[in-house]
Amino acid sequence: MKMDHDKVLVLSPHTDDAELGAGGTIAKFLEEGIEIFYVVFSGCEISVPDGMAKETLREECKTATSILGLNSGRVSILNYPVRKFPEYRQDILDAMIQMKDRYLPNLILVPSSSDMHQDHRVICEEALRAFKRDSSIWGYEHPWNNLVFTTDIFIKLSKEQVEKKLASLRAYHSQSDKSYMSEDSILSLIRTRGTQLDVSYAEAFELIRMIY
Repeated sequence: MKMDHDKVLVLSPHTDDAELGAGGTIAKFLEEGIEIFYVVFSGCEISVPDGMAKETLREECKTATSILGLNSGRVSILNYPVRKFPEYRQDILDAMIQMKDRYLPNLILVPSSSDMHQDHRVICEEALRAFKRDSSIWGYEHPWNNLVFTTDIFIKLSKEQVEKKLASLRAYHSQSDKSYMSEDSILSLIRTRGTQLDVSYAEAFELIRMIY
């Protein structure tokens, strides 16, 4: 079945968020020729381990997105401070409105509406305000942050697309000690979503807005 959406804007609060929630889907869409723009709202300098350069996560994000197949010219990393997005809500909304006019996307990928992280919630809520008249909006899952999650949309993945997702996350060497970066955990979720379709692998999304 062909995707109705041909211009996708991926909104990632922090480096690695969108790869974790939608990395396989991004790889699949790119293989299908869908145009993707990828915006990260923070370079997460305060999350870099001691002894590493402050730009480490920015550089790891550039590597990770290139592994998925994204052209570097379609990847933007902004400068909002981690855990302080609520203080910059209006600025973030204004930036999203500029993205809407610049990229003309018809599908937006964001953290799910049930995500408890304050930065993730701001990105989801302001995306709905910015894009609700023009774009469908899907929420990707982060089980460690979600109170609940509705599996409204499933994207079937090939083994190769799953491997691209895993390889992209391996690029985040500075975050390898995080429990949510465990390949066993990531694969377990992908396989669970696949089991719900009787296939090997899948990613699931919450349907926040549908425009057809």
